[in-house]
Amino acid sequence: MIHADARRTALERWLALHLRSEIGDSRFTLTAASEDASFRRYWRVSLADGRSTIAMDAPPDKEDCRPFVRVSRLLREAGLNAPEVLAQDLAQGFLLLSDLGTRTYLQELSAASAGALFGDATDALVRWQLATRAGELPPYDEGLLRREMNLFPEWYVSRHLKKELTKAQKDSLEGVFRLLVQSALAQPAVYVHRDYMPRNLMVCDPNPGVLDFQDAVLGPITYDVVSLFRDAFVSWEDEQVLDWSVRYWERAKRAGLPLEQDFGEFWRAFEWMGLQRHLKVLGIFARINYRDGKPKYLEDTPRFIAYARSVAARYGALAPLLRLFDVLE
Repeated sequence: MIHADARRTALERWLALHLRSEIGDSRFTLTAASEDASFRRYWRVSLADGRSTIAMDAPPDKEDCRPFVRVSRLLREAGLNAPEVLAQDLAQGFLLLSDLGTRTYLQELSAASAGALFGDATDALVRWQLATRAGELPPYDEGLLRREMNLFPEWYVSRHLKKELTKAQKDSLEGVFRLLVQSALAQPAVYVHRDYMPRNLMVCDPNPGVLDFQDAVLGPITYDVVSLFRDAFVSWEDEQVLDWSVRYWERAKRAGLPLEQDFGEFWRAFEWMGLQRHLKVLGIFARINYRDGKPKYLEDTPRFIAYARSVAARYGALAPLLRLFDVLE
């Protein structure tokens, strides 16, 4: 693997060659544009004429740029404001992208702004889901759903809490996993961004700009909605989440998406889909800490414990998970 500093040197050389050939001026400066939980790095490329673009550095032995390029095209074809791929070198793992600015939803959200921002995000999400075509994205199948949830006992319970589950606890957790998988697979399948949350949405024109979409799949219709409203880095009161979810449900039904006619059924699927995601993220945040040496994400695990406990407490079938949390925590 090339050392990070050597990769920056290679990126700068690639950018200079591209800019010289495309605009006749190879002068630019690089500044860090954002952090990422993966091995990708993003740089803002400030050009001599005042324009800016974004360079992605994705080490090819760790990351594959091809899904990013493919999903960027799908999003833009659906009418969403995703970065345009201006240049690419897949062998080196370099992409040059249009710049969507510096104002994230996470930074801009407040009680006053949330309604308008989430309204725009909901409209964009409905357009994305309406664009669904078979054969474009890999399926969010049982194998992937289970691999994600298994990160919870492997990394959060065993590695982070340093506890081993008994056979009875493993069996009860497997029972919950089975219910969550059944619920997810019973939902209509649409394009799923898979991380459609305020940290990955930009305040710009047209709003929102959409980032970090390379893991998109074809899967449960509630996944992106619950990612948006039950976020990794900001929490809202349940009444507010319920109100926004009703607005999405009504908007999506009017647009012709195949949603449950009974909102209560949609809400249960929404909550159970969120629980699958919350268990996954608990495992991912622990893995990022212990495997990748990025400890800051663990600070947000209490938020996901709270999400998971509140959902498990509302449904009798999920009571075994609540009892497990009582023992673990």
